[in-house]
Amino acid sequence: MAAHWDVIIIGAGTAGLAALREVSKQTDKVLMINAGAYGTTCARVGCMPSKVLIESARAFHDCIKLQAFGIRGSHSIAADIPAVLQHVRDLRDHFVSGTLQATDRLNERSITGRARLTGPDSVEVEGRTYHADRIIIATGSRPVLPAPWKELGDRLLTTDTLFEQETLPDRIAVIGLGPVGLEMAQALAYLGIRVYAFDKTEKLAGLSDPQVNDTLREALEKDFTIHTGEDVNLRSHGQSVLVEAGEITVEVDKVLVAVGRKPNIDSLNLESLGVALDDRGMPPFDPATTQIANLPVFIAGDVNQHAPILHEAADEGYIAAHNALANQPTAFPRRTPLGIVFIEPGVAFVGQRFAELDKDALIGDASFVKQGRAVAAQRNEGLMRIYARRKDAVLVGAEMCVPAAEHMVHLLGLAISEGLTVHQVLRMPFYHPVLEEGLRKALREIVKQVPCDDADLAQCGEFRIQALD
Repeated sequence: MAAHWDVIIIGAGTAGLAALREVSKQTDKVLMINAGAYGTTCARVGCMPSKVLIESARAFHDCIKLQAFGIRGSHSIAADIPAVLQHVRDLRDHFVSGTLQATDRLNERSITGRARLTGPDSVEVEGRTYHADRIIIATGSRPVLPAPWKELGDRLLTTDTLFEQETLPDRIAVIGLGPVGLEMAQALAYLGIRVYAFDKTEKLAGLSDPQVNDTLREALEKDFTIHTGEDVNLRSHGQSVLVEAGEITVEVDKVLVAVGRKPNIDSLNLESLGVALDDRGMPPFDPATTQIANLPVFIAGDVNQHAPILHEAADEGYIAAHNALANQPTAFPRRTPLGIVFIEPGVAFVGQRFAELDKDALIGDASFVKQGRAVAAQRNEGLMRIYARRKDAVLVGAEMCVPAAEHMVHLLGLAISEGLTVHQVLRMPFYHPVLEEGLRKALREIVKQVPCDDADLAQCGEFRIQALD
């Protein structure tokens, strides 16, 4: 094994693999060090197994709509929870196997062990020191688990352990109603499990627009019970768990904790870099370059907590690798912020959030309760709110909880990234009948506030007839 490396990458998750891909284009003298399981958080315990569970749950839940469509016999369909979880693991293992190929071929250039920095150009692993010109830290994150709750043992679940369960009990509490908590709460409820959901804040799914938040809560409370606004306490009660929040006490069999994730920096010895650490123990870094201070050290992905989303982690791995091999670091323009929560109605946000808007921003909204295509599909619920700059009607952001949100938010993301005005987006064709006509309605609400020339198709208004709009 080489005594000196061009680049050492600590962590084999999404950011680490993205960095490896780019570094390997220019040098073979790259060493990857990884502690714990390989296969990335996304493939093993995050994006992919959660989506398999969600799709299974939706397939079962959709059966309750069959009667209204004139299809009989759905009452005899049942959810086999052990079989569902086995299906999740089978597909999960398939996804993981693909990610492992990237590290399997490294041979001696890959080490399994816990890395400890001994300076900005050296790393120690199990007593042996490795030197490099550049170091990329991509150690990821893990679920937060409050210490007092750990005494509950296997009655406490996180996304690291949920998908390993052979079966699930009748009653589950979900603590934390951000994107992960809500996705799992609804999926479990769809499978017929009694779900009680708790969060100390009133905001759900990371939304900041109060109107969208209220609409989402009303929709979700049809599926499971939601308690917010109070600190949550857990205590053992025989074989079960008591969940206490204000005056509410609920007895459940297991608790899924989804209160956030923390960066894996505990054993990295970041103090050895010689820079001041903040109150979280994090060093100063530039999100545009991923560089820590002016050191030959870069920090990418979930570990830096800048934008803990897969596509952002992949970008940061690329940025870190590019700058690790460059004479001078490049400040990369980052993508338009984008987030999606895979529930029904789907939640999404892009660009500026409601909480970040100028006071005079233009807002257009559209309810999907009477939207024609949504009614036909029995998905007619939700609200979309689109934001634009008043001086020129340029789109700046949106928040929504609507059917097909994951697709509509990508259209808006493109428009915002390209700096398009509301009028320019309204000049694109909108076919009929599609859910995107709801998006068009929200855009039209903004145009009413900043009209354009009459000879502009952006002025083409609505029929105000459900079957046609």
